[in-house]
Amino acid sequence: MSLIESLLAEMTIAEKIGQLNMVTAGQLVTGPAGSGDVVENIRAGNVGAVLNLWGCESVAALQKCAVEESRLGIPLFFALDVLHGHRTIFPIPLAEAGAFDPSLWERTARASAEEAAADGVDLTFAPMVDIARDPRWGRIAEGPGEDPFVAMRYAAAKVRGFQGARLGDPASVGATAKHFCAGGAAQAGREYAPVDISERTLREVYIPPFEAAIMADCAALMPAFNSVAGVPMTAHVALLRGCVREKLGFQGVIVSDYTAIAELVEHGVAADPVEAAALALKAGVDIDMVSGCYLRLAEAMARGLVDEAQINDAVRRVLTLKQKLGLLDDPYIRCRSVRPPAPSRALAAEAARRSTVLLTNNGVLPLKTGLRRIAVIGPLADAPEQMQGPWSAVGVAENCVSFLDALRVALPESELVCHTGVEIDGSDVSGLEAARALCAGADAVILCLGESAGMSGEAASRAAPSLPGRQRQLGEAALATAVPVVVVLCSGRPLTISWLAERAAAIVLAWFPGDMGGAAVADILVGRFNPTGRLAVTWPRDVGQVPIYFGARSTGRPANSTDPFTSKYLDLPVDPLFHFGHGLSFGGASLSTLQVDQEDSPDISVRVCVNLRNDGLIAVEETVFLFVRDLVARVARPMLELKRWSKVALAPGETKKVTFDLNADDFVYLDERFDAVVENGEFDVCVGRDANIRNLLTRRFWLRCQDPVRIRPRPAPPS
Repeated sequence: MSLIESLLAEMTIAEKIGQLNMVTAGQLVTGPAGSGDVVENIRAGNVGAVLNLWGCESVAALQKCAVEESRLGIPLFFALDVLHGHRTIFPIPLAEAGAFDPSLWERTARASAEEAAADGVDLTFAPMVDIARDPRWGRIAEGPGEDPFVAMRYAAAKVRGFQGARLGDPASVGATAKHFCAGGAAQAGREYAPVDISERTLREVYIPPFEAAIMADCAALMPAFNSVAGVPMTAHVALLRGCVREKLGFQGVIVSDYTAIAELVEHGVAADPVEAAALALKAGVDIDMVSGCYLRLAEAMARGLVDEAQINDAVRRVLTLKQKLGLLDDPYIRCRSVRPPAPSRALAAEAARRSTVLLTNNGVLPLKTGLRRIAVIGPLADAPEQMQGPWSAVGVAENCVSFLDALRVALPESELVCHTGVEIDGSDVSGLEAARALCAGADAVILCLGESAGMSGEAASRAAPSLPGRQRQLGEAALATAVPVVVVLCSGRPLTISWLAERAAAIVLAWFPGDMGGAAVADILVGRFNPTGRLAVTWPRDVGQVPIYFGARSTGRPANSTDPFTSKYLDLPVDPLFHFGHGLSFGGASLSTLQVDQEDSPDISVRVCVNLRNDGLIAVEETVFLFVRDLVARVARPMLELKRWSKVALAPGETKKVTFDLNADDFVYLDERFDAVVENGEFDVCVGRDANIRNLLTRRFWLRCQDPVRIRPRPAPPS
């Protein structure tokens, strides 16, 4: 008999239920509940896992209680949100996604895992791979943006980074893919709100990133708070058991979000906590985070709502996770580090540089040498406490390099004068005149605007995602001086800043860049680093365009400015302010000579080649995107579907051939019966540096598929 089966045989029902109960022992909470006397519950065998606790001494003390003072001595596992860093804080995920660099994504997760594991953490509630196309939703900051293909590669890279080569390694932590699924489609962009989308959108957009995380062998999965078509995800049998367990083959642990099981009562699908516990267990949720509902599973058994076999299945998965984490062999495996790893500040600086996006530039950047006096203005100019962004739980503001401090180092020959001007989100305008006067007397203005860290993340939806408070007034005052104004923008979401984009000399999007964000932005402003970041999410002109994303389907009446009866606005263009993939550099590159070649073989094999030339005088790194469009299908396809991208470094004047190889999977779609098919027919291959369809090189070709299993016949092309 295996160790896990032996433990199961020894357990009482109460001890089994205890393994399914996660409690909070720290101060980080995302809801109203606490967990009572944690130590006494551990001794009684009523706890299987603890969240929001870190530090080897604290972790080891509770682990000792479980191992030495409970009847069976089964170790706990300890979990924490390590979303974009542990002690070293990296750029928020939405920013880092814009590096379009899976190697970087994996390396920052590995560094975070090593730091967290050295603090006794066994499992992280990351990566967050929700697709988000609505900037009102605060948690857009925590994910990889709007595109499922990007999110799939991001999910796999983060799982590899967190879990390393072996989950039981002392420097690895288990990864939890969250939040399954469709939270980013919440009604009106409000956190926790219901979701009502088509099954097609669910399958094509929101589920694939989780499939990628599962294929990468993530340790755990977390259901979302929201309901989908009236069924809360925490009780969604069809999606959790039917899709995650049966179709995708996930055998790991499913852990609820914070108090989500108890909230099934408020959702209106359970009459009381006992029914809520039964619904979640039957849906496949193994661990109840904090709500305590699972402690009433014995009552649910007595009422005939669940049976012991269902409890046993969940306990097996929890014990298997503990075994994979190495805890059954050594309960203190992550508490034995001789010394914690050194802070990953060089990696944090690299990540921040590569995540920063140059949105606009009229030639003012990089800053010219010899600037006598520079005004560094705005509420984000010297605000290290804001740099880390949301969910930087263990990070400390003292580790952050502010924009002002970094610019003082980068520009030692210039006099830097600083004024906040206004608060991030306040009505006091008493500092406006002093800030304007400093701008008027300067050779250049660095205007640092944006959101506070608390305006993004969980429970941080914004109905109007513009610059908060009186920052527009500050911006208008600076722009009115006729001195060149370079805007450094901090945010956790796209902001509606059309007025600023039209008038500022340059806009540098720092997002929330983490510990080394100030130094990274300073390197870009003075030209020590040629920006390479690109947008992983479309930026709307106004909130009225939301949701807006490049992968939309066409309409029978596409927008046409000369025809009144087409799909457009009376008061706004349909195009976004900045397209997905947008990002400038200090050089210039051009694409030419797009070629598409298909091998004549039973398997689909399509090679796409394009020439990329550096037309500038400095070295550049460009991101080249490849999109496809299925022109005629049984179900209307998106106008653009991202299939590949490539990062290409070019010396001045250098030309390189960029090659993409596509296969059958790149042309599969779900037909009207949701069967995965490939069809013979015409396709457009589109290559460019962003998703602006008017700027893409396009080549049309006829796809030939000879596999009768994958193909459904279509008429032959016209002669």
